[in-house]
Amino acid sequence: MPGFDAIIIGTGQAGPSLAFRLAGAGMKVAIVERHLVGGTCVNTGCTPTKAMVASAYAARIARRAAEYGVAIAGDVGVDMRRVKARKDAIVAASRDGLTSALESAANVTFYRGHARFVSPQGVDIAGERLSAARTFINVGGRATAPPMRGANETPYLTNSSMMDVDYLPPHLIIVGGSYVGLEFGQMYRRFGSEVTIIEMAPRLVRHEDEDVSAAIKEIIEGEGIHVRLNAECIRLAKRGDEIVAKVDCTDGAPEITGSHLLLAVGRKPNTDDLGLDKAGVRCDERGYILVDDRLQTTAPGIWALGDCNGKGAFTHTAYNDFEIIAANLLDQDRRGVSERITAYALYIDPPLGRVGMTMAQARISGRRVLAGERQMTRVSRAVEKGETHGFMRILVDGDSKEILGASLLGTGCDEAVHAILDLMYAKAPYTTMQHAMHIHPTVSELLPTILGDLRPISESASSTRLG
Repeated sequence: MPGFDAIIIGTGQAGPSLAFRLAGAGMKVAIVERHLVGGTCVNTGCTPTKAMVASAYAARIARRAAEYGVAIAGDVGVDMRRVKARKDAIVAASRDGLTSALESAANVTFYRGHARFVSPQGVDIAGERLSAARTFINVGGRATAPPMRGANETPYLTNSSMMDVDYLPPHLIIVGGSYVGLEFGQMYRRFGSEVTIIEMAPRLVRHEDEDVSAAIKEIIEGEGIHVRLNAECIRLAKRGDEIVAKVDCTDGAPEITGSHLLLAVGRKPNTDDLGLDKAGVRCDERGYILVDDRLQTTAPGIWALGDCNGKGAFTHTAYNDFEIIAANLLDQDRRGVSERITAYALYIDPPLGRVGMTMAQARISGRRVLAGERQMTRVSRAVEKGETHGFMRILVDGDSKEILGASLLGTGCDEAVHAILDLMYAKAPYTTMQHAMHIHPTVSELLPTILGDLRPISESASSTRLG
């Protein structure tokens, strides 16, 4: 049984970084991967989808060329095979580079295969036993099919299998109106597909404020995407060469017919075939590994990082998991998950950048909340770019003057939001940014302006607009 100082199961965002860091500290490290090096982000998530979003954006701008005084002869076409080839090349470069780094790193042994625990300190890989005093689980998650009638008998795509599509679906039906569904919906509409998005909830991205959801709906419907909300009962079927989605909605036809179906309604952790019971690692009812604030599991000497621990479903939260573990184990720096500030982006065009509280959360927080807002139609950079959809909102505590959160929906807002996030981590008063001189013309230059025009939010208003 080969002995190591540490075993890392999975090569997603956290695993390789931790392997390099532990190996650099002189530890003998084994890292195991059963499928594709790089995990979800590199292979079926961030990297490929954002590459395709870029292609879709190029198609959109080409069709709008006349608005900018640019003449393009003939119709704008999209070659889906070339779109896929570009995406595949970007993914391959990232995956191959990471694979090479793991294979050549000093003090790191790279294993291919499915790792399963045989004891708290023992792991089996296709009959070979490894042992270590420390084990780190970084196995990620996967898409799940919802418990709806006909799903098992109807061919469907997921975010993973969409990566193999090199053709244009005539009519793509998408079940799920959140990140994955919206990004793929807008992307394929811009490529030229007819797109219908079906959402069970009364609004898209229901965890956002109501006016943010409404603005997103207006953006995607403005591009010709059909949206069906309040689909409390969805039934799927195959009829000849067509996909049929039957819906019980408050408005619209009870049946939608399309050529292809994408299910974008949930994910589950890859924890069901790891032998966790043999290691004493406990999971919750959904299969997520239970961890404490420093990501230690219920078994001594075993940690869980990334999507499988239920503490975040993003690449940046997974990488932060690595940073927390490295800080505690190697730097004598006590860091924990509880120190994190909620932050993420929705990569439709224009993007939504989100940090901290929503307006709805602020209302029930018991704080004296002030809010400032600016429509993107009043942002010079947005006007100059011809991209004026959306608005920006910042929330602050009227007593402590700390920023509580922000919802920035507009061009460049996925980058601009970090100025707010950094100030929140610094726990600096909002007046620090209000008094700062930002560069013109940018989207970020309006953040001090917004903070100079704060007003109390209404305690009784049913709308999330300012009171």
